[in-house]
Amino acid sequence: MDLVDRKILNIIQTRFPLVEMPFAEIGDEVELPEEEVIERIGELKGKNVVRQISAIFDTRRLGYKTTLVAMRLPADELDAAAQIINVHPGVSHNYARNGHFNLWFTVAVPPYEDLAETVEDMASRTGAESYRLMPTIKFFKIGVNFDMVKEEGAAKKYYSPDGYDRADGQNWNKAMPITDFEIEVIRELQEDVELTPRPFSPMAERLGIPLQELFDIADSLQERSLMRRFSAVLHHRRAGFRSNAMAVWKVPSERAIEVGQHYGAVTLGYALLRAPDIPRLAIHALHDDSCHIPGYLRGCGGRTL
Repeated sequence: MDLVDRKILNIIQTRFPLVEMPFAEIGDEVELPEEEVIERIGELKGKNVVRQISAIFDTRRLGYKTTLVAMRLPADELDAAAQIINVHPGVSHNYARNGHFNLWFTVAVPPYEDLAETVEDMASRTGAESYRLMPTIKFFKIGVNFDMVKEEGAAKKYYSPDGYDRADGQNWNKAMPITDFEIEVIRELQEDVELTPRPFSPMAERLGIPLQELFDIADSLQERSLMRRFSAVLHHRRAGFRSNAMAVWKVPSERAIEVGQHYGAVTLGYALLRAPDIPRLAIHALHDDSCHIPGYLRGCGGRTL
């Protein structure tokens, strides 16, 4: 990647323009013709530096139930079990890890499904020796951002979606009202944008609405915290960020908020419901948190170092 590629990545991973001709607008900012911007992004997607460009939604605000799950499986059955779990459309991350629980994944289910029953069925079908559900009881931080020009992490720009520093901080886990038509819009916005001069026009045509109305609905979804942002999702290793880890810390309950707010470089921070053999606070410094959320959205998986 050259400097221009890096400038383009800085733009599209934070604020992909929701306008009729987004690639032309990006071109104006980096002083390139629209055609070259499209070509460069196409090459970055071909190299898997850019995974997808689409809306990123908040599952809980959409009414989905979600949890982190830790499973223990026989080592020689781990890969096969992971593939079984990955079939579920609600699995967004799935990683092999060290320790007693060697498979960790997140799963979301729609409001009409039982989350515990879903995980129990997964455990039965994979032959898991044991498992733990660890639902989030408070979000401290979520978000991935890489300053590609300075070649450093910029996750400090993303803060808590449940608003530990906002007046509505108690409502993060509550579903917001959403219309049937807005669901149709969400289904369109979750799809990877086409690398064409007017990628949003086909979406509006399929919905039968003017293009500006599509953008207005997208703005409304973001104002109501249903949509976190519309941006590119990067493959952090392909982008040059080679190291990441998950750390699980035992923190006294009365200090969980204090500790959870403290870490600026962390991309994910949760307080988790305590299981008997798993500590209270998870500071999750994994760079892959922007994978798309299932149901309305698609999942994605991976394996950590």
